Amino acid sequence: MSQELEKDLLKDVRDWWATSIIDVAPNRIDVRGQPIQSLIGNVSFVDMIWLMVRGERPTTEHAQLLEAALVAAVDHGPQAPSIAASRMAASCGVGINNALATGVNMLGDVHGGAGQQAIEMYRAISTHSGTVSDGLRDWQTKHGKFLPGFGHRFHTLDPRAPRLKDLVWDAVADGVVEGRYLKVAEAIEAEIGTAEKPVPMNIDGATALVYAELGFEPQLARGLFCLSRSVGILAHSWEEMQSGSRNKGPLPKSIGRAKPSSA
Repeated sequence: MSQELEKDLLKDVRDWWATSIIDVAPNRIDVRGQPIQSLIGNVSFVDMIWLMVRGERPTTEHAQLLEAALVAAVDHGPQAPSIAASRMAASCGVGINNALATGVNMLGDVHGGAGQQAIEMYRAISTHSGTVSDGLRDWQTKHGKFLPGFGHRFHTLDPRAPRLKDLVWDAVADGVVEGRYLKVAEAIEAEIGTAEKPVPMNIDGATALVYAELGFEPQLARGLFCLSRSVGILAHSWEEMQSGSRNKGPLPKSIGRAKPSSA
């Protein structure tokens, strides 16, 4: 092999996975141009998420708002499909990484994807030429009647959403975020609900509101939700592993053995 061909091949290899995220060489690891040793002990995990995804460090206020959203969505109990699946996987003797992967892989368009959809809806309505009603009608014509981020099958008032909205309002007052999507979200909430039957924002709508105000792209809202929920998945997987249970299915075995009533 000629030296020229060898150089071309080496360049092809380097370019194949070219990245601006990290540069690794013998005795050196630079993350977004910053030596890893300068980050260790000096930045929080939330700061690191922002740095990795956005390529810069967040302000303290931005990091606090992002952290609030991540904390809010860590868990919603074993009835959540992602948690239930991870617990079943953990009872089957797999490693904790496999249980984590099982739970995270349950997060799709219906369970876990509403945050991404909510940001897309907020953006569409915020740039619509008509009223909020017009924007909602056009959104539903294109995407169906379901409005991502509003209403909940379990809660009449999701306790996480008002707290996150309050924090966003505080951030608007302090000039940390613009509040453009906050106003849209509240207008949607007022439009679709009534005093007799409110349809309040849920955790997906509230975290989407935070991510949108912070400038994250819609697809990243789903990724950030996965990061957040993986904490709950980890905790539930570990708890199930400590229980000594084996091969747990979705229902207790006693239900499967029950005989039909003769009445």
